Amino acid sequence: MPPAIVAEGLTKKFGEVKALDGMELSVPEGTVFGLLGPNGAGKTTTVRILTTLLAPDAGYATVAGFDVVRDARELRGHIGASGQYAAVDDHLTAAENLEMVGRLYHLGVRRSRRRARELLERFDLVEAGDRPVQGFSGGMRRRLDLAGALVADPPVLFLDEPTTGLDPRARASLWEVVAELVASGTTVLLTTQYMEEADRLADRIAVVDHGRVIALGTADQLKEQVGGDRIELSLTSAADLEATRRTLAPLAVGEPQVDPAAFRVTIPVTGGAAALTTALGHLAAERIVVRDAGLRRPTLDDVFLTLTGHEAAAPAGTPGTTMKIKESAR
Repeated sequence: MPPAIVAEGLTKKFGEVKALDGMELSVPEGTVFGLLGPNGAGKTTTVRILTTLLAPDAGYATVAGFDVVRDARELRGHIGASGQYAAVDDHLTAAENLEMVGRLYHLGVRRSRRRARELLERFDLVEAGDRPVQGFSGGMRRRLDLAGALVADPPVLFLDEPTTGLDPRARASLWEVVAELVASGTTVLLTTQYMEEADRLADRIAVVDHGRVIALGTADQLKEQVGGDRIELSLTSAADLEATRRTLAPLAVGEPQVDPAAFRVTIPVTGGAAALTTALGHLAAERIVVRDAGLRRPTLDDVFLTLTGHEAAAPAGTPGTTMKIKESAR
């Protein structure tokens, strides 16, 4: 079957800023395709073009078999979209919000009302269906917004950072909904800055930076590009950081990473537990005191650090630390 989404050479400029620089995508039907990238990478611009909200300066794209420029009017009836912020009317009830969306899709009053009740039940909002939205929690608003994107039962769904600002429980609930949609045949294009979200949901992931795809594959394939295991060492003194890096450099298969603030050294290695044992032996011989040592597999954070030279910026309100490293070679 032809891909549900195709983009070839998409470019878009805003003044002197090039938001897209030859974006290329191919998304099979019935899958979740993740666009992973930092702020300003071009994720939202790509979604806006694919949902007909923006016209590209150059390039070509189709969604569900429709050209996003030439067939824009027809295409809108075959897609749903949920953005970074819940697009709901606070002065209407949950049911009225969904009925309004149905009427905008020209479903008619009776069908819109029936579809609204179906979605309220699916998203566990029946008890809140007749309450004004202004009293809803963030998680409830986000579920209602996603329900609105499904009113017309679209074959292709665009989710632009849909869980930004949600607590872990609300995020997990939305992940379950997305999994159910894909199991029923819906194609989902998901943009996110959450590494865990991409790892959990996406069948394939495109890492985007500076308006173009710089890596493509499954989560495991992308992690393999970064290398094998990593030894993480926490030291008792910042004075030992350089000595540790120098001592273990011969064991590394890449550049060791040093985090002075956390007294931490990370060494990419091959050999797993044997490499860790060897490393600890070398450090003991140098009388370097290790507070904690561990071996871990690479994560999508490591993919970002390696491919872009910086971490994916965590969404506002997300806890975590930021590691400062030098720009790595493209």
